[in-house]
Amino acid sequence: MQPEESLPPRWLEGFHVPMEDEQEQALIERLRRQDEAAFNALVRLYEQRVFRLVLRMLGDRAEAEDVAQEVFVTIFKSIGGFRGESKLSTWIYRIATNHCKNRVKYLDRRARGKKTELDELSEHGAVESASMSSSAQVSRPDEQAEANQIESIVRAAIAELDEEQRELVVLRDVENLSYEEIQQITGLVEGTVKSRLHRARLQLMKAVQKASEPRRKVRA
Repeated sequence: MQPEESLPPRWLEGFHVPMEDEQEQALIERLRRQDEAAFNALVRLYEQRVFRLVLRMLGDRAEAEDVAQEVFVTIFKSIGGFRGESKLSTWIYRIATNHCKNRVKYLDRRARGKKTELDELSEHGAVESASMSSSAQVSRPDEQAEANQIESIVRAAIAELDEEQRELVVLRDVENLSYEEIQQITGLVEGTVKSRLHRARLQLMKAVQKASEPRRKVRA
């Protein structure tokens, strides 16, 4: 029995390196043969994108780590059913978003009646700003701290969107997928994707503005 040939090094350079059609097909065929090296290569190629997606969808790092692992287990078990009607990456995103939707339903049931992360973050920001303004303006947060706070507000605001809005915002504005890819993942037509994404962006902007308002009032 001859040993498996090694995967081309360029496939392992990073998640951002796109594969040619021939390379992708070769990888798929090896995955279908349950080739462990091919699976490891797949993880190397997509683990950062998958984790980023599920983290944005779920808003919780521990949950995202669990779901990301589940996604790759599903990919490994289901690769035989992949018919190539979309890009491999699009199929992977569809699996990831479906896992996220299932986990969100579970988390929503568990979290009913609890204060939202966005409310807590907004209040925390107001308290933090008030304490800093009372220190006679001797010390102010540096630009990095301010950027981190804004990022936290945006991340929490995304988490507060409903499931469909969050999915569209993450796929388009975070992952920069094309409308065609989003259509394949969600099953929505392009016009519906664009109109719902527009409404989601408006709601996201309002949520960010609301969460940032206590900081602006204190500074004023």
